[in-house]
Amino acid sequence: MVSITQQIDLTGAVGRMIASVMFGLAEIEHEYRRERQAAGIAAAKRKGVYRGRVKGTTKVQPARAQRLRARGLTAPEIATALGIHPRTVFRYLAERTAAGQL
Repeated sequence: MVSITQQIDLTGAVGRMIASVMFGLAEIEHEYRRERQAAGIAAAKRKGVYRGRVKGTTKVQPARAQRLRARGLTAPEIATALGIHPRTVFRYLAERTAAGQL
């Protein structure tokens, strides 16, 4: 493997070692970022600024997606009509199936 933009050759033993060091540093930075984010959220919660997402809120009621499905619309059509992601539609429909309502 060769990095074209930085012109680093990652083939061979030395290249694998350089890649390992770079990936290790990236992982450390990722952990630091998560720690900083958690500390920021904790500080905001102490100030009463951060409340997070209210549990159970959805952009669209699942029942509306289910009614559109009953009319014969496909999941992508329902997603477009409701302005949500198709995976959300599938989740809404699966919840109804799991509850034995289909």
